[in-house]
Amino acid sequence: MRDLMNNITPVTIIPPGTTTNDNTAVVSSIVDSLGYGSVTFVLLTGSLADADATFSVLVEHGDAANLSDAEAVPDDLLIGTEALAGFTYADDNKARKVGYAGGKRYQRVTITPAGNASAANLGAVAILGHPHNAPTANPPV
Repeated sequence: MRDLMNNITPVTIIPPGTTTNDNTAVVSSIVDSLGYGSVTFVLLTGSLADADATFSVLVEHGDAANLSDAEAVPDDLLIGTEALAGFTYADDNKARKVGYAGGKRYQRVTITPAGNASAANLGAVAILGHPHNAPTANPPV
């Protein structure tokens, strides 16, 4: 078995249990990937109550710390696809992932519901990998 723990830093970007009761987009906090060579976003679902709901995923990146220059990440800079990271009402208690292979320092994820009229519990973590300095701190800072 090989060591992964000392080579990643998990960052909560959508707190567990974040709930949306309508079609309002859930926007993650901004990830600063300085000091790391890779980012993978892990999207988590809890209970998804509405039988018609779908949830699309958008990954954005930019150079400004507040992402005032945010733009959608081109497909060729994603590892996996935003479509595969999305989910439907039938995906209770699931995890999805999408990786970022671009060169911008800052990233964020937006989960946008459609057809959602009931509680949808969501969460997300950014996994920062390939650190310039290892081992990474535990607990993460």
